[in-house]
Amino acid sequence: MQNMKRRFIKLIRLLSTSLSESEYGDDKMTKNLRAALGVKGFLCLASLVAIASALVTYTAIVTITQARQFTIGATTASWTVYINDVNKETYLPGDGTPAGSTPPVNPPTDTNSSTFAFKVVTTSGQVCAVKIELTAPVNSSEFSKFEIRVKYWNTGTSTWDNETLYDAPTGSTSISYIDGLTAGSAGYVHHAASLSGYYMIHVTYSYDVVDNPTPKTVTFQYTPLPQDSF
Repeated sequence: MQNMKRRFIKLIRLLSTSLSESEYGDDKMTKNLRAALGVKGFLCLASLVAIASALVTYTAIVTITQARQFTIGATTASWTVYINDVNKETYLPGDGTPAGSTPPVNPPTDTNSSTFAFKVVTTSGQVCAVKIELTAPVNSSEFSKFEIRVKYWNTGTSTWDNETLYDAPTGSTSISYIDGLTAGSAGYVHHAASLSGYYMIHVTYSYDVVDNPTPKTVTFQYTPLPQDSF
């Protein structure tokens, strides 16, 4: 029925074009229509064209609002390592001596980005996985170990506790750590619905391969991935 209606409207509009052209001079099609339909029929057809040209239409406007789940915290940090450091721990963000050797002294707050690595806020019915990886592996000719783990801020005890890492955005397979020596190694935090939480990076490293005083950089990358469920 809808297809027939659309074809009829298309025909009427084509005829409307012919009628419009007839204002400046009768073409062959218009003459044939007048001859076939007669004056009354032609006037009826003209009325149908007018109706087709004035169809009632409806519109709907959609407002799109971005919901923010992920907030980056500390974007820079400084760590100090020593030759033959073995199984040492450092944090992002971090305090202490040597630099980065202890978690932040102050509790995490939105007003101080140097107190957390990232924050996740979810609403009802929407969870969020956060992929954590290095943009490039650390140099294995300098480090023999670079294990990346994640801690979350426990509001009940006011302490940084170990967060479970998973091997994918969904599923239940956990991993012990992200291997910073291996390209493409990544882990995922599974943040539940209707929850707000702070996270930080915890690295266990061994710097015991070579004496190289040249400053080094490592870049952590976070990718928030909204999910319906895990």
